[in-house]
Amino acid sequence: MDQALKLQRATYHLWTFTISKLISTFGAQVYAFGISFYILQLTGSATSFALNLICNLLPRALIAPVVGYAADNYSRKTIIISAQIGTTFAIGGLLFVSLTSGLSLIAIYITTCLLSIASTFSTVTFTSSITGLIDEERIQKAMSLNQMSISFASIGSPAVGGLLYGVVSMPVFLIIFILASVLAVILESTMNFKLFSKKNEEQNKENGKEPIWASMKAGLVYLKKQEVIMTIIWISLLINFLFASFEVGYSYILIEKLKMSSEHFGFTEGAFAIGMLGMSIYFSMRKEVKFPLLVSKRGILMMGIILGSVSVPLIISMPYGVMFAYYAFVMFSFGSMVIIVNTPIQVMMQKKIDEEYKGRVFSILETMSIALMPLGMVIFGFLYDILPGQWILLGSSTILIIIVLILARPSVVKKAHPELANKKEISNEVSSAL
Repeated sequence: MDQALKLQRATYHLWTFTISKLISTFGAQVYAFGISFYILQLTGSATSFALNLICNLLPRALIAPVVGYAADNYSRKTIIISAQIGTTFAIGGLLFVSLTSGLSLIAIYITTCLLSIASTFSTVTFTSSITGLIDEERIQKAMSLNQMSISFASIGSPAVGGLLYGVVSMPVFLIIFILASVLAVILESTMNFKLFSKKNEEQNKENGKEPIWASMKAGLVYLKKQEVIMTIIWISLLINFLFASFEVGYSYILIEKLKMSSEHFGFTEGAFAIGMLGMSIYFSMRKEVKFPLLVSKRGILMMGIILGSVSVPLIISMPYGVMFAYYAFVMFSFGSMVIIVNTPIQVMMQKKIDEEYKGRVFSILETMSIALMPLGMVIFGFLYDILPGQWILLGSSTILIIIVLILARPSVVKKAHPELANKKEISNEVSSAL
């Protein structure tokens, strides 16, 4: 295909990918909002609500290695479209149960597990396909637009979900999700996932497909040789564990300890999505970050400081209005830092990981990111019952900063970016990079 036509097609992929992700994410979040309210209204039990969260997390962690194998050995387009069709059928099944015998917790939990599996197939495979869909120069733009679609959905779905929940029935929620899923399937079916692919499929056919366990082992052997990527995976694992202190503690501190109203609490969470959106727009327009690991390291250090800053109103008394403004600013900053950390690293991994290993590497990253989250939530939930919240947050913040300074030490950063010759140059480049 002519290069100009390929670039034109890549532009189509860029926007189709973004719109597809926006539609499917928006539908999923509106559904999640409605189901959360339904479970709490039906049972009044936090345990029932937590079980639904576990039904979302656990299948993702268990299925991710199989998804990585599939993404590296089978048609990625077929996997993505099949996963989206699976999502449609899962919600269709729940709609059928709702109309015939009424919703039950068992039906909701089974559907959540099925949606989690389908979402993992779609997410890991789509992430592995970016370099086949988009030209190398616009990978950062693609990742930024993906984050923008998630941010838009995060901002809009609670408002739409809240409006609909008070007006329409649960079957209407399910029908909205089904329509969104069908539209996503139609858009994804028009995309050429091999447009820029460097994968040697002829050689793969000659050699035959490896058995699944041999393929996973090969993926791990490949990862062990990639010191920088292994560093990113370990940092991701430990960050997600330590940020469980934030996930568990933020709502508890603001609502129970500081008595913030639900409306103002919702605004602070909205500020997080706005921070993500604003920084995603910035990254979609600016040139590619030159030293991604360095920029992400600084971003994680800032996230550690922000994590500790959540505790300040517990230590220093503030008027209610000042406290609300403070937390809105903290969450806006936090959302911005998430994009500063994630986008450059995602672009770097897209370029550094060999095409034939992407599915397995991204699936390992998915598993590692999720693996310690449930454990972290249990541990920090217990700690918040016996220790003051400010010490938990400050302790987590300190440990996070120390871990990042050790794992992403200068020698590791220089391996990722050998062109950084001296400390003065590093300082100057970071300033220009941000």
